[in-house]
Amino acid sequence: SAYGRALQMLSWRRDHRHCGRCGQRTAVADSGRAMACQDCGFSCYPRLSPCVIVAVTRGDRLLLAAAKGRRAAFYSTLAGFIEPGESAEAAVVREVREEVGIEVGNVRYFQSQPWPFPGQLMLGFYADYAGGDFVLAPDEIEDAGWFDAHNLPPIPPAASISGQLINAFFEGRAGR
Repeated sequence: SAYGRALQMLSWRRDHRHCGRCGQRTAVADSGRAMACQDCGFSCYPRLSPCVIVAVTRGDRLLLAAAKGRRAAFYSTLAGFIEPGESAEAAVVREVREEVGIEVGNVRYFQSQPWPFPGQLMLGFYADYAGGDFVLAPDEIEDAGWFDAHNLPPIPPAASISGQLINAFFEGRAGR
């Protein structure tokens, strides 16, 4: 959305007023797409932090989890940042293992969504349960469980990629 892009650009300009290489002031350059140092010539463009968000499936059920310390009282899909040198698919497997202790396979792309908090790009996936029992990361996950269409807890809004993953699965649009 235009609002999200504006937030990201304002945050980026605020955080890059000085050159990361030599410390001098920067100025808007390249038709507003870069901040350039007038002293050393270094240019900095907005950066995105790629994240994965995954709906784990087990037959007709989805794994949904409640994040620890969240004010919003809903269950959602799992998400996390992609680490340097890691593929998005490997990040899905690692994040699920780290957050809830289970193994997944058949990782497949769904869609993406820009997320302005700040500068994230959410890459949505589905993955199939492959084994293991829940071992929740105590600093990240409050509760987790398998849910079908008839016993869903409160979930994120449909405008969010998490809501879209959940709704697409229960509407048969998940590409199994």
